[in-house]
Amino acid sequence: MKRTVLFLISLVFGTGAFAQYPTKPVRLVVPFPAGESVDATARLVAQSWSTALGQQILVDNRGGAGGTIGSEAVAKSAPDGYTILWGNVGPLAIGPGLY
Repeated sequence: MKRTVLFLISLVFGTGAFAQYPTKPVRLVVPFPAGESVDATARLVAQSWSTALGQQILVDNRGGAGGTIGSEAVAKSAPDGYTILWGNVGPLAIGPGLY
């Protein structure tokens, strides 16, 4: 019940903000080197997102340190919704436990 009410409120009040997004290209950071299976999957999804949003999705490969470098770049980026991390369990769960 509570979720339904929150969903309906977000539909009523959140549609104006969504209509303005995105106004510039969105950066999708892949924390692994180009050419790997993770990169290929991210590029396929970015292509479909680009079509759905009507805005370009730029895939930015930031490989190294088991995904930590790319994850850190996203964490330190501006919180404006234009930088997205294509992550998996390595840099998001295992990495913080190791470091």
